[in-house]
Amino acid sequence: MASIAPLQPYDLQQHIADNRLLGLWGLMSGYRMTYLGATISQALAALAKTSTYLLLRYIIDNVIGFPEAARLLPLFALGFISLAVVEGFFTFTSGRLAARTAEGIAIRLRDFLFDHIQRLPFTYHDKTRTGELIQRSTSDVDAMRRFFSEQAIGVGRILLLFAINFIAILNLNWQLALYSVVAIPLVVYTSYLFFKRIIVAYEKYQEQEAVLSTNLQENLTGVRVVKAFARQSFESEKFDRQNWEKFLRGKQLLVMHSFFWPVTDILCGFQMLAGFLIGALMAINGTITVGTYLAYVGLIVWLIWPMRNLGRFIVQTSTGLVSYQRVMAVIKEEREPLSEADFQATKSIRGEIEFNNLSFDYEAKSKVLSDISFKCKPGQVVALLGSTGSGKTSLVNLLPRFYEYTSGNITIDGVELNKYSRKFLRSQIGIVEQEPFLFSRTIRENITYGIGREATQHEIEQAAQAAAIHDVILTFPNGYDTLVGEKGVTLSGGQKQRVSIARTLLKDPRILILDDATSSVDMETEAEIRRALERLMKGRTSFIIAHRIQSVMNADLILVLDQGRIVQQGTHNELLQEEGIYREVFELQTRIEVELQQEIESSHISGFKGSNQ
Repeated sequence: MASIAPLQPYDLQQHIADNRLLGLWGLMSGYRMTYLGATISQALAALAKTSTYLLLRYIIDNVIGFPEAARLLPLFALGFISLAVVEGFFTFTSGRLAARTAEGIAIRLRDFLFDHIQRLPFTYHDKTRTGELIQRSTSDVDAMRRFFSEQAIGVGRILLLFAINFIAILNLNWQLALYSVVAIPLVVYTSYLFFKRIIVAYEKYQEQEAVLSTNLQENLTGVRVVKAFARQSFESEKFDRQNWEKFLRGKQLLVMHSFFWPVTDILCGFQMLAGFLIGALMAINGTITVGTYLAYVGLIVWLIWPMRNLGRFIVQTSTGLVSYQRVMAVIKEEREPLSEADFQATKSIRGEIEFNNLSFDYEAKSKVLSDISFKCKPGQVVALLGSTGSGKTSLVNLLPRFYEYTSGNITIDGVELNKYSRKFLRSQIGIVEQEPFLFSRTIRENITYGIGREATQHEIEQAAQAAAIHDVILTFPNGYDTLVGEKGVTLSGGQKQRVSIARTLLKDPRILILDDATSSVDMETEAEIRRALERLMKGRTSFIIAHRIQSVMNADLILVLDQGRIVQQGTHNELLQEEGIYREVFELQTRIEVELQQEIESSHISGFKGSNQ
């Protein structure tokens, strides 16, 4: 059978439903015919199984004991073998088609979920734990895969076996058929009651597993901090508590199972024994033939066994339904539209930016920014200075529309910011974060990550030279092909920051945002980067967030923020002429640098005298 092409990422949302069973049915879009083939194969396998017992009845009643029919025994033996082959073939075919359906749905769902998570807005990621998303993208998707490959097809097989074998027994003797299903309603009702309870218990179990995954992910990410503060014992104890809670919830599930299976086994066992007894008495009394009784003994096993396992599958189905609900909770989150916009830009922006009485807050909490107003011309450098939490990073995060401002407006080249598509804006803006992030790839791949095309060696080296990292890269064993560790752990803080700067510079954006980009480097390296950036920032509007006055003193416009408001703005010389935070910070940093220089010179003089003595 030809492979079925997976749905495109956006198509999957058309098949989401609040009802979990309807939603799971929707996920099968594109694979329903394959699943229908699996169901039909199950039916044919069940018919072959039932036909075996009906053939046995015929042989006992019409062949054995009749010498003239004895010569047909080899033919009947061939019939048994043929039915066994047919049953095996269609059972295999059903399993294969069900597996194809399950794996196809799973891979499509994983791809969609990964794509969807990347397209969710920053506000969602701000409030959602990483471990929780990992859990839903792995464990929950796998539970849904098992649902389609085992549980859904298992329920179908059970229902088919029950229907076919009940009809066969009904054909043998209608009284036997009625006696054989007395306990079935009780088994189904017991399974339903148990299902309602276990679905809640399993959901709590999955939630705790997500907590455990989050703790593990955070601990492994911050292992350096844990070791630096010698907190291994503390983290182990915390993990033990969370793991113990997971154990208790898992134990509750097992206890519930241990009560359920004996109850259903006893009910089904009594039903089967009662059927054997009634059938035997009817055979003794001559109501039915011996062949009919032997066929009935085989058929009732395949009538009761499915009902016994129906309860098991109903319970196991709860895992798929719970996982579906957890995955859908993520998928139902509204995506961040990248391309939709009222204004379609036809060329690169110039970089004229104006903030007009802008205010911003996170989810209607206290305002982060209030009444922000300023204007910068294309190619100008705007510096933001202020204490931690003053709103500097929040302000620049509004430009690429990571967040939407609450009131006021921002215009770029005279066009309202929210009329530009996010995709276009982010293609025009380059950002160097305060905490640089590198992928576990080569230095070359990290530098070229943001341009979406092949870059020449000259372009890569030019960007690296501008970021003052080229000479350092050449000292590595494999140069630009050196593989950095996770998050760039094999590089120093300054080296990671400079690679991140090179990545942004290679993108050649029209607007450049440096969010405290030199905070992780020493003063000498900072001076090198600053000189390179001064050359490369010509012609593009740049925003620099920094704490050192030396990093911002050459800016065309300096904004001093305090508690989300602009309290001072102007050039370096203008701000030094007025009372305020800027002059206080400048005088403080200048005094510290002078004292540090005097201390260094004093230590050099003392050392020189000591060597002469």
